[in-house]
Amino acid sequence: MKKLLVFIGLALACRLLVAQTLPLVKFVPDYPFAHFENNRLTYPGDSLPMERFFSKMDSVVFLGEGNISIMHIGGSHVQAGIFTQQFRDNLLSISPDLIGGKNFVFPFSAGGTNNPSHYIVRSTGNWSYCRNAVRRETDKRMGLAGAAITTTDPMATVSIVTREKHPTSLTPNYDFNRVTVIGFSETDNVVPVVSYDSSLLQGLYDEWKSTYTFLLPDFTDSICILFDSVPGEFTLTGVLLENDMSGISVHGVGVNGASVPSYLRCHDFERDLKLIKPDLIIFSIGINDAADTGFNKSYFKQNYKELISIIQRVNPDCALLFVTNNDSFKKIRKNKYQVNLNGPVVEEAFMEMGKDYNAAVWNQFDIMGGLKSMEEWEKAGLAKKDKVHFTNEGYKLLGDLLYNALITRYIEHVQLNAKRP
Repeated sequence: MKKLLVFIGLALACRLLVAQTLPLVKFVPDYPFAHFENNRLTYPGDSLPMERFFSKMDSVVFLGEGNISIMHIGGSHVQAGIFTQQFRDNLLSISPDLIGGKNFVFPFSAGGTNNPSHYIVRSTGNWSYCRNAVRRETDKRMGLAGAAITTTDPMATVSIVTREKHPTSLTPNYDFNRVTVIGFSETDNVVPVVSYDSSLLQGLYDEWKSTYTFLLPDFTDSICILFDSVPGEFTLTGVLLENDMSGISVHGVGVNGASVPSYLRCHDFERDLKLIKPDLIIFSIGINDAADTGFNKSYFKQNYKELISIIQRVNPDCALLFVTNNDSFKKIRKNKYQVNLNGPVVEEAFMEMGKDYNAAVWNQFDIMGGLKSMEEWEKAGLAKKDKVHFTNEGYKLLGDLLYNALITRYIEHVQLNAKRP
């Protein structure tokens, strides 16, 4: 018994030591207009769902066992990829052995729009593109990605590379050995195949999930999807790159111009969400909802209620984290902007939803400096001239701030549980 108590004491001491060494990002230079002192997660309601998520995270961080799945969902801020990637890279820096176990991606550039920064896409042939933010295009079936590309060109291809453009020894590993292509053929005769090491691999088709799963003979960081050279049409709605190793997966799901109703229009959203079954969802949807002068807080919250009900059907224990809108301006004429007064109203809505759903809230609006602070971010080179979007440096800063807020709460969780008998 005495030996057991000594062992438990050493284990607790080890966890406290590890918690004290978990890395936080340091900020230089200082930005006096921002409220970095308020950079934290708040719990307007019960913190239990986040505590459950942190407990699952313990197994990955301290034992190197299991997987946690995080999804960051939003509009153009997320499609750009820099915000999500900075957060992801920081999170994987907790331990040198952590890897990204799953990676849900969509080949945006094949459809002629900007691709997220953390993977490279090359394509050939003719593709048409649609997205959930455009009402007239939502007759096309879309899923989790909120977008779709369609081809009738038998020579069309899509290649995906998960490594960074300029890899370093510190670049996280996203190698995979299983590929799931999500999509469908209206004529049922166009089937995707995967080119790997000069061989063409056939996939295992799941009609209910509308997926083709390919098992690769080895790990890789790149893949090419092509089609049997027969007449017909194929629509691609997502690609899941996987391995079976323990780690942390962070999926970025974002579409330019997307609002909350945009994702409610996606017929296969719930079905696809089951493929990644997130343990934590970070909501960054709202900037496009609030761009409307007729913004209605009750309608905004009702739309979120419908989206959250879908998520809770997939995983009732999924923790939720709301990111309030950034401060923004509206363009009223050339080179003339006025502040979007909906900012504080949306901030209030997110705080209310934090209480309603026992979710964490990261108050980006307040941390930035509140109303009209976007002008200061622009002057500092952190925001673009449209006073809605951020520069690469601005998005990286946001990723660092969100990571610090999450990991600070996680350290508190570890310290509190290490003191318990």
